Amino acid sequence: QVQLVESGGGLVQAGGSLRLSCVASGGTFSIYYMGWFRQAPGKEREFVAAIRWSAGSTQYADSVKGRFTISRDNAKNTVYLQMNSLKPEDTAVYYCAARRGVVPSDTANGYHYWGQGTQVTVSS
Repeated sequence: QVQLVESGGGLVQAGGSLRLSCVASGGTFSIYYMGWFRQAPGKEREFVAAIRWSAGSTQYADSVKGRFTISRDNAKNTVYLQMNSLKPEDTAVYYCAARRGVVPSDTANGYHYWGQGTQVTVSS
């Protein structure tokens, strides 16, 4: 069973930056992709970014391209989400997720393990 623990959320002004971290443990050999999703109040959970655990290839939602960067440190079993030029509409709970499938996915249903979430609030 894979466990995921996020950290790094907080309150930041528009235009600022934050870096989220997600540490994976337990059964990580079964993971092919790691992803970040977010959910704002009253909205569905939406895809933000994903990275292939071994090869490092990445995928982004159009809304964050050029502002967010996903990366991983295999030795530390950790995935990062560097968020720059933050906007108030980026405010949400951000979730780390892990996928066992060998093809990428940008839907929440495609991921098998989830962290508890970390709040990101961007003030205007």
